[in-house]
Amino acid sequence: MRVLVVDDEEMKRRSLVEDLTAWGHEVTPCPDGQQALARLERALFDVVIADLKMPGLNGMELLKKIKALPSAGCEFVMITAFGSIPVAVDAMKMGAFDFLTKPFPNERLLPILDRIERLRDQARERDGGRRGAADAEGVLVGSSPAMRQIQEMVEICARTDSNVLLCGQTGTGKDLVASVIHKKSHRHASPFVKVSCAVFPHELFASELYGHEKGAFTGADRMRPGRFDLAAGGTLYLDDVDDIPYAEQVKLLRVIEDRVYERVGGTASIQAQVRIIASSKKDLLDEIGAGRFREDLYYRLNVVRIDLPPLRARVEDIPELAAHILRRLSGSEKTTVDPEVVGILSSYHWPGNIRELRNVLEWAHLTGSGTITADQLVQQIGHRDVKTNGQPGFRQRVERFEGELLLGALKATGGNKTAAARLLGMKPSTFRDKLERLRLP
Repeated sequence: MRVLVVDDEEMKRRSLVEDLTAWGHEVTPCPDGQQALARLERALFDVVIADLKMPGLNGMELLKKIKALPSAGCEFVMITAFGSIPVAVDAMKMGAFDFLTKPFPNERLLPILDRIERLRDQARERDGGRRGAADAEGVLVGSSPAMRQIQEMVEICARTDSNVLLCGQTGTGKDLVASVIHKKSHRHASPFVKVSCAVFPHELFASELYGHEKGAFTGADRMRPGRFDLAAGGTLYLDDVDDIPYAEQVKLLRVIEDRVYERVGGTASIQAQVRIIASSKKDLLDEIGAGRFREDLYYRLNVVRIDLPPLRARVEDIPELAAHILRRLSGSEKTTVDPEVVGILSSYHWPGNIRELRNVLEWAHLTGSGTITADQLVQQIGHRDVKTNGQPGFRQRVERFEGELLLGALKATGGNKTAAARLLGMKPSTFRDKLERLRLP
């Protein structure tokens, strides 16, 4: 879910952002109510978690203003001191979803967020499931043979507790596929916790994964649960598993085999009650050959494997993906697309895959005036394509495609430029300008 964290205490704000992100949420921090309100006026959030006492716009005033926003549609969780419980009760009467009293461990947010997500899912189903279906499908949109095979594999994985390995380039949608498997599985009501293996320093990796006891090392002033604790009963998603330090791989292998782990500095064995999904942007067999990844760990993770193809390998899905992305970007507004845009999107090689496609369309949507044009796309992605091995670059391919489109329309209309422009949905002046730019008759 998209979560806005509002707290003027920097340490608590950072702690919440770190843990909420690890639990798989998209988190935006704000140091005060005024900045939070400005964020809410520009973007949509599912949940706002805000402290009651803040300078300027306090939590109660922020709640009142949020409820007055016609487009907010988010749930509100209040953080209060113990002596402010009556105020928190008043906040719930005004529409707050729940409240927490300080001090509290961040894990106490998990059941609250789970309830919010379940209620929002139920509301989407009652409304016909339009947004729910889009959210659930995500990058699974597409009807190419490759996507149909992936969709079938997701359904199979959702019915089992077997470990899953997702392989593919950056931006192909591994995170969303992992999330969809979790949501379709019997563990859907329990946490989905993402671990970005490339983020944590090597020396802290074990602590982040398994937690640590108080006094386990300098600075460990309290017991801290690890990601295995937070994901109990649910799914632990190890993103970029190829970045796990080699020394830590044997520990993870033992946990997977024995289904138990110990916190750093502890001796008690804890049951690992999680389903593991891992992803890799590299070929792990190559990593094994180079001595950077353990072969035994690979086979433990690779019980079921799903390979996500690059976008250029399934160009037939691009029109459907583009339409899906634009519907999500536009909301209630209507965004139109020039006829030649789909051809341009299909001719580009998309090194950044679906993530790059989404970014390009979002840029075009934000900078346009309700219509996405070919010229916008050339401005945005034309400079990224370079001639290689004598092959034409992106601009050359676009111009070739445009020329074929214009000449085809002229042929179909017997050389009548006004009729040809109408056939392509263009203004006659735009049609003539393109003919002149491409030096066509």
